[in-house]
Amino acid sequence: MAVDHYENFPVASLLLPARLRPAVAAIYAFARSADDIADEGDARPEERLAALQAYEAQLDLIAQQLPCTTPMFQRLQQTIAAHALPLQPLRDLLSAFRQDVVTTRYPRYTDLLDYCHRSANPVGCLMLHLYGAATEENLRNSDAICSALQLINFWQDVAIDWQKSRIYLPLEDLQRFGITEDDIARASNDQRWQQLMQFEIARARALMLSGAPLARRLPGRIGLELRMVVQGGLRILERIEAVRGDVFGQRPRLGKLDWLIVGWRGLTR
Repeated sequence: MAVDHYENFPVASLLLPARLRPAVAAIYAFARSADDIADEGDARPEERLAALQAYEAQLDLIAQQLPCTTPMFQRLQQTIAAHALPLQPLRDLLSAFRQDVVTTRYPRYTDLLDYCHRSANPVGCLMLHLYGAATEENLRNSDAICSALQLINFWQDVAIDWQKSRIYLPLEDLQRFGITEDDIARASNDQRWQQLMQFEIARARALMLSGAPLARRLPGRIGLELRMVVQGGLRILERIEAVRGDVFGQRPRLGKLDWLIVGWRGLTR
């Protein structure tokens, strides 16, 4: 779920109710480890896909109410049973991770949003089920927030993803602004690139703001947690703007002052 390797997943947050922390930790362990299978190390694509298929088989055991065979999935199975969580979001995550293994380019923005629908939105869906707040409106807002966070992650990580031979910027947008893959390879932060990044920043910001009412609708610490997440994503967009879209020299990220700003905005906005 963005912004960096699930760093916005509130697995250790003091704002998260203590009763939910074991459940969130179990979901996080599943998502983090599956993401690592798709991304980390030097395994061959077929080995990565086989490992992710083994995860899918464990979900099948849960669906059939049969015992899982590893401690991580046993904890996940207990969490799903205790909180009546749906399995489909977990299957969607695996689908996205399998896609990461075989797909390195996205022709259209709609293709990228489809990926976000499976790579990011399931986390928000599961959290809302844990909170007992998975209404249609809340889920729609959560999807917007999660997809926006994923897009922000992509804009941050253009240079990192290029080193992995991946481009998450829609190819139709590169063409629109006259950007080639060679420009990315050369880290060309010229006017064309700056215009492209401003376009993508505006797109992610609008999507985030469309889902932001959820952060006020959810009560108490849960709502405050989400307001911090929303404001953190928006602040990263500001950081990218501050360097005029130059995500090549140094990855835009939040420092201590930024977190103070995020905290203040989360409390007051």
